[in-house]
Amino acid sequence: MLRRTKIVTTLGPATDDINVLAAMVRAGADVVRVNFSHGQAEDHIRRIELVRQAAASVGRYVGILGDLRGPKIRIERFVEGRVELTEGDAFVLDVSLDPQAGTVRSVGVAYKDLPRDTRAGDVLLLNDGQIAVEVERVEGPRIHTRVRVGGELSDQKGINRQGGGLSADALTPKDREDVRIAAQIGVDYLAVSFARSAADINEARKLLRAAGGQGRIVAKIERAEALQNLGEIIEASDVVMVARGDLGVEMGYAELTGLQKTIIHETRNKSRVVITATQMMESMINSPVPTRAEVSDVANAVMDGTDAVMLSAETAAGKHPVKAVEAMVQVIGGAEKYHLTHTQLRHRVEGHFSHTDEAIAMAVMYTANHLKVGAIVALTESGSTPLWMSRIRSDIPIYAFTRHELTRRRVTLYRGVYPVPFDIPDNNREALYKAIFHLLLELKLVQVGDLVILTKGELTGVSGGTNSMQILKVTAD
Repeated sequence: MLRRTKIVTTLGPATDDINVLAAMVRAGADVVRVNFSHGQAEDHIRRIELVRQAAASVGRYVGILGDLRGPKIRIERFVEGRVELTEGDAFVLDVSLDPQAGTVRSVGVAYKDLPRDTRAGDVLLLNDGQIAVEVERVEGPRIHTRVRVGGELSDQKGINRQGGGLSADALTPKDREDVRIAAQIGVDYLAVSFARSAADINEARKLLRAAGGQGRIVAKIERAEALQNLGEIIEASDVVMVARGDLGVEMGYAELTGLQKTIIHETRNKSRVVITATQMMESMINSPVPTRAEVSDVANAVMDGTDAVMLSAETAAGKHPVKAVEAMVQVIGGAEKYHLTHTQLRHRVEGHFSHTDEAIAMAVMYTANHLKVGAIVALTESGSTPLWMSRIRSDIPIYAFTRHELTRRRVTLYRGVYPVPFDIPDNNREALYKAIFHLLLELKLVQVGDLVILTKGELTGVSGGTNSMQILKVTAD
């Protein structure tokens, strides 16, 4: 049985070797993530070129996801690099302080509007929630706090406000420049960090298109405000990422699992793609095997219906990037093997379809889940029909037959969808069937006598033109 849930891997120093990249792709990496928070444009361009060479050497299609840094709100630096904060101590966050002059009593802040966004009684969380301070008063550029949870604090750690409420724009000047680089690289997906509303997603799409990029837009859900506007953000985006790091800090770790399930459910209901990310196999940065808790975490996301699970530092900077991918593949396989995926068709049972190809996709999946079918073949230009099909849980593989390399890379993120290069020979129906059967048999995707469902449009080359489905028996002729 083919693995349905896809794997996103992050590039970094640990992957700066084409042999490592090729091994990762061979092991099961479907999409690679370029993190614009680290490195220069030259680094990203070089790494993507290596990925494309590695994918070609392995004979697989790999999607590329560019991840914008966003307004990561951080403290500045300490004179000695780090301090130890003790519970009950006074501590000042000072946006006017010299960026290099932090001490155990005070530290600078890069985000100059922090005093405007905070008030007495607020709890600010530092270093991914490891340290908590309560605001006692705000005096001009200085926020006077009392340490509630102490610990070691080092240079440039992040700041979150418990419950959200920081007003920093989602797209910074650096992000706008990185959008241009993303378009130059030709990313298939562009992730917007700390998105608060549909407007942030729409602006990123507009900037990418203006720069010549054709990538789809990913909304990273990591702010409390994003949860308040979740419906509109999902509608505006193509993909949603459950970014559990900052989201867990702002909302509290106890809320995280329930939020993850809700976001996955709502995203799939709106026919969008969803990625689950952050600390999925964090121990494998150093360890060659994951913990049992990490195995359970990944499996839980798979059984919730996520399209993809993501590795971050595990592959970017870890000691075992290839083993991390292999471990993810094994866990996904185990979860999919024992979890029921062939379910009643409940998706979009209410309301009306707005596109003919969406209606065809739903009809295909209903038929496929009630008939012994070996495969689904979608002749597609943009990949929209296979996307809609993949919203329905099924163990039947969906093959996106397309002549467009961009579409082949795009569908690498869709759960249960696999790209196949194919150009319609002509408008002769018999010749078309013969070519499809020949390719399916050559790739050993079906056997002679299997039933397959074919979707296509009457007009070749028209995006969104799928308007028919056929049930065919594979022949050897």
